Order: sequence, then structure tokens, then C-alpha cells
Amino acid sequence: MLENRVMTRAGNTCELCGSKDLVALFEVPFTPDSQSDTHLAACQTCRDQLNGEAELDAAHWRCLNDAIWSPVPPVQVTAWRMLNKLKSETWAQDLLDIAYLEDSVREWGEAGLVDLDQEPTLDCNGTALAAGDTVHLVKDLNVKGAGFTAKRGTPVRNISLSDNPLHIEGKVNGTRIVIIAAYTKKG
Repeated sequence: MLENRVMTRAGNTCELCGSKDLVALFEVPFTPDSQSDTHLAACQTCRDQLNGEAELDAAHWRCLNDAIWSPVPPVQVTAWRMLNKLKSETWAQDLLDIAYLEDSVREWGEAGLVDLDQEPTLDCNGTALAAGDTVHLVKDLNVKGAGFTAKRGTPVRNISLSDNPLHIEGKVNGTRIVIIAAYTKKG
């Protein structure tokens, strides 16, 4: 039975935060295919926040420091998605910057982040950008508050998309900045 298999794997603890309180099965949405392992064990606190039934508590999700490195794909996907929701927190963005997911796991994770009503984020050539892409700057950008100019041709790796489809986020010279997507070129 699925529940027994997942609970045995998890040791009857939440695979995200390690709690033993009210642990139950949680199905990770936007599953790529019916053959995949799509469930994880999650406590009531994690399930409520994942389902949007409770307000996100960033302090609770610091547990993702461990969960993102789980060898279990549904745990990796859920941790990656939650880190993306919390990317305004410095610790979450730093963890996203170093997290590695297999391509198939990242695609599954990204499927859950897509907002069908939001316009795509496009580079200067009209090419759609996705989280994790590498772009190059197509003009010099004066970085306000950081005291440097990001030079044309500078690569920005592992970008993040923002709520505004005209902007992306990425690190330049070790500083996380917001960049107008039209000032970048994919590749």
C-alpha cells in the first residue's frame, strides 16, 4: 500500500521538517506521469502551508536546508518550490543558488510554479526565459546602491523570475540584483 511504503521510507516523520506530529501522506501536484513516486510524508503544519490553508511561516521552512538535499524526488520538488516562494528571504535564495536538481526533477518543480495567467518573461530577442537559465547583459547597467556597473556581456547564471514578467533576478559580482529582462539575452 502506498501510505505504508511512504511512511516506512520517512520513518513516520515529516520528510520536510522532521516533525512526528500528525504526519500524513501529501501528494505533490503537477506530477509528470502516473508512474512516478509522487507522495511524501508531511506534518500538519507543512501540509497546511503547502495547501495555502495557513500563512507561510518563513522561520518554519528553514528546515529546507536539509530537505532540499533529500534523495527522494517528491521531497526535492516540494522543497525547491517552497524555496522559490520564499526567495525574498536571503537564506532561501542562497539555498536555491546552490541547490542541484536532476533535469527531470527540476522540470517537475517548475511545472508547479507556472502561473498560466502571467505573461512570459522575454529577453531582448523575444525568447522566453525560465528560472535557472543563464543570460548575458546586452548593455552596461549602473547598479544603484551597490556602487558598480555591470558590464555588457556579463553572464548571469541561474536566474530567478519575479512576479513582474518584465524583471528577472540574478547575481552579478556576488550581489543579487533585479534586472530588466529586455536588457538580457538568453544563452
